[in-house]
Amino acid sequence: MPEGIAYQNKDILFKILSQTYKEKSFAAYGMDLPPIRELLPTNLPKISANEKDIDNLFLLEDGTYAIVDYEAEYKRQNKIKYLNYIARVMERYYKEEEKFDLRLIVIYTGDVKSAESTLETNCFTLRTEQAFLSHIDGEASFKTIQQKLHSDIPLEDDDLMKLVILPLTMPGSEGKRVMLEKVVDLAEQITNEKQRIFALSGVIVASDKFISREYLEQIRRRINMTQLGQLYEKEKVEYANQKTKERITEMALKMLKRNIDITDIMEVTGFTEAELIRLQNDNVSV
Repeated sequence: MPEGIAYQNKDILFKILSQTYKEKSFAAYGMDLPPIRELLPTNLPKISANEKDIDNLFLLEDGTYAIVDYEAEYKRQNKIKYLNYIARVMERYYKEEEKFDLRLIVIYTGDVKSAESTLETNCFTLRTEQAFLSHIDGEASFKTIQQKLHSDIPLEDDDLMKLVILPLTMPGSEGKRVMLEKVVDLAEQITNEKQRIFALSGVIVASDKFISREYLEQIRRRINMTQLGQLYEKEKVEYANQKTKERITEMALKMLKRNIDITDIMEVTGFTEAELIRLQNDNVSV
């Protein structure tokens, strides 16, 4: 079972992808949904300690939230997981005075041909919208996009959306791995920088649950010399700096709470007196 992208790396890839998903649609997967307005963070409050993060959470142009989950097999038990996802999204985004709508999209890889879309009980009915990537001819789609690139025909958003899920159209882990390598090779040939970054980062995130961490790490090393690799390294530094700043701020707040001399706090944390006063005023509970 793949271990998945380490949390820090996934957080960085989310930041890279957050702008490039805007205005794209799920039409390439055979789904009639409004265009994407925004990619939302998936590290929502968890109901149980062992609960996993949602694969993707989108805000669509019509104001609807859309949970997107990828599955390589059908299990009725997964619908319990989806109910937990729904509760977490509603806990974060539901406001009683505002209209709220939520859709649950399950995208099945090439390993699944059919699945039950609903779960009914006396107290609720859960409805999922499903896309079966087994209906997409992955090899034919790859060749079409490849021909476009070799003919200098600009790729459209649907081409990019399809490109990032092409490994998932293949049945079996080996089929996914082989297609992932082909897609990365092809994506590296995209001359449009934004499209190349989207394709490379998108395919890594989409394949996260189904490809081993070791192989994903090989792919990440391969792309380190690309613009994505440079951007990735820049984001890693910014991420580390932000986490360091958060730790120092937390330490300063604790020292302020203990009434430690402000000069000593300035020496330990590097904050100025004005910064510490502002920090204390912004956190009156300390």
